[in-house]
Amino acid sequence: MNIVGNVTEKRKREHIETVLNSDVSAKGITTGFDRYFFDHIAVPEINLSEINLSSTLFGRELVAPILISSMTGGTDTAHEINKNLASAAQSCGIAMGLGSQRAAIEDETLIYSYKVRSVAPDILLFANIGAVQLNYGYNSDHALRAVDMIEADALYLHLNSLQEAVQEEGDTDWRGLYNKIEKLVREVQVPVIVKEVGNGISADVAKRLAYCGVSGIDVAGAGGTSWSEVEAYRQTNNLQRRIAHTFSGWGIPTALALDEVHAAVPDIPVFASGGLRSGIDVAKALRLGASLCGVATPTLGDASKNAKAVHEGLTAIIEELRITAFCTGARDLRALKTARLRLHKDWSVVGVNSKENGNL
Repeated sequence: MNIVGNVTEKRKREHIETVLNSDVSAKGITTGFDRYFFDHIAVPEINLSEINLSSTLFGRELVAPILISSMTGGTDTAHEINKNLASAAQSCGIAMGLGSQRAAIEDETLIYSYKVRSVAPDILLFANIGAVQLNYGYNSDHALRAVDMIEADALYLHLNSLQEAVQEEGDTDWRGLYNKIEKLVREVQVPVIVKEVGNGISADVAKRLAYCGVSGIDVAGAGGTSWSEVEAYRQTNNLQRRIAHTFSGWGIPTALALDEVHAAVPDIPVFASGGLRSGIDVAKALRLGASLCGVATPTLGDASKNAKAVHEGLTAIIEELRITAFCTGARDLRALKTARLRLHKDWSVVGVNSKENGNL
């Protein structure tokens, strides 16, 4: 194994252990979904068993618009976790993203830890590389290697500038990336989705990314796992640990990022991830404009056990989403996306008078 690959693998292993064993949730900030509530329709006039949550995205059919968000790869532990996650995604009929594949691109002996098609032949599957790596020698060839490696349907380019800034071995040259993203999008033959990792994407950044030709944006907002917290626990230097902890509340709340990005780029799919913990959260995200809703950390502990545990957790989220649709009188996703959703603060109705009353 080469030295760079060894360092990357060690980092991946430490990330898994830290998320599983430490409190790495964002501090002093929430996703913003707690500020919203649906009108409860006491007489829904529909049959719960007939509710249809299905959708189609990038040529794949989904039983429900849920994604197991990108988490890991590059270690033996990650291999078992990914297999369990993928098996559950297959049985539930939802999508999945792999963790950053940099480790396997740098060391081909680690490719096995990302391969999940054998247990999930039908799922919508996202490959994943870091956007900043385009400033460190990566190009469309590396991106296509990541896609081909796992037989992916689409590619995630992840943005993690804060994480890199507080990471001892971080890559911090982020100059000129828009041009390189635009070039990559032109050269690869799969949909490219740009995602944050837990600090959110603003409307202005979303517009520039849309101009680059990306096929979708995952806002991945603040309020869930904080990767500056993860890096703080990895630090051996007390000063750097203190700095990393300082940013535990940094970012745009997921609900706010979703609302604003969807308004800014209404013609491309917007994904919601970052602190979604229940089917009710998923329903709120869909109502605010999400095409796909990602969950990550809640599945990691189950995935370290077995696929059955992951399946049960995901089944609960899907059933919570179904019941939320039922209680809003929504027969399908199209109806749910027009259900009445209000803000706790001023009781304004989203989509009716939210602009006048300051939507989130």
